[in-house]
Amino acid sequence: MTFLYIVVALVLIFDFINGFHDSANSIATVVSTKVLTPLAAVVLAATFNFLAFLVFPLKVATTIGKGVINAEIITLSLIASAIIAAIIWNLFTWWKGLPSSSSHTLVGGLIGAAVAGHGFGSVVVAGVMKIVIFIVVAPVLGMIISYIISVIALNIVKNFSPSGVDKWFRRLQIFSAAAFSLGHGGNDAQKSMGLIWVAMIATGMVAKDASIDLWIVLSCHTAIALGTLFGGWRIVKTMGQRITKLRPFEGFCAETAGAITLFGATHFGIPVSTTHTITGAIIGVGATKRASSVKWGVTTKIFWAWLLTIPVSALIGALIFYFFQAVL
Repeated sequence: MTFLYIVVALVLIFDFINGFHDSANSIATVVSTKVLTPLAAVVLAATFNFLAFLVFPLKVATTIGKGVINAEIITLSLIASAIIAAIIWNLFTWWKGLPSSSSHTLVGGLIGAAVAGHGFGSVVVAGVMKIVIFIVVAPVLGMIISYIISVIALNIVKNFSPSGVDKWFRRLQIFSAAAFSLGHGGNDAQKSMGLIWVAMIATGMVAKDASIDLWIVLSCHTAIALGTLFGGWRIVKTMGQRITKLRPFEGFCAETAGAITLFGATHFGIPVSTTHTITGAIIGVGATKRASSVKWGVTTKIFWAWLLTIPVSALIGALIFYFFQAVL
């Protein structure tokens, strides 16, 4: 029982770090365009991270709990290995200012620990492939949707004065930032719920077909919201200005495109990366100006972090699982 409490605490710590790490995704554009102060932005983002539990069904939690590795082989040491691996990679990429995916580092940790303990047959290939495919699909969707929204909006405001455009989009960006934060909370908090849920199933605390308790839902949303309040300022700088210079107009288009993508993915139970989504959306709005306005050197480093996240996290997860097997 004590180990279960430790695992639940580790999951909530990961959830907190997820919010801390990914707060940049929610607030980078609205802070960089100076529409909101950093403090106001994180309060807005944290509020809508928490309120997401009122909006979205728990399909992503089910995917993480049963759609990545075979639920029958899940043990507390396996979950602990995956969570510790995810925390290590998240803290490393935060320190380096790289907007990597908390979702994919968690998936990588689960895969590595499962393979170390039970071989490749323990991996749900179809579920993992869906997640891997969306490593590409999510940013591309964000990019395409933001480009389309930008083109439409440019045509609508083409006869407006620059000051008028700026004034209206400064107001609109508050709503788009709130919508993106809602999508972020809806998709990301559910990943931690899924882990606590299967941990309780593995220890016989709840039945296999039980629904997720409300205390799990509220605690995970609270943890990610508190993490968002602390903010990941190193990543804010990368996301907000190093990819392309943003004005309120571009910020609104990027956040709206990101929110649309996240809402769709969460509805279908696909755990996507909010980091990948908003990065693609920012690139999309940057491309409406000209390709050279996107700083591709910075973007290339971000892509490398994306590609390495799952395999590196899997390796760390496997090593930690072997350690637990040796000492427990």
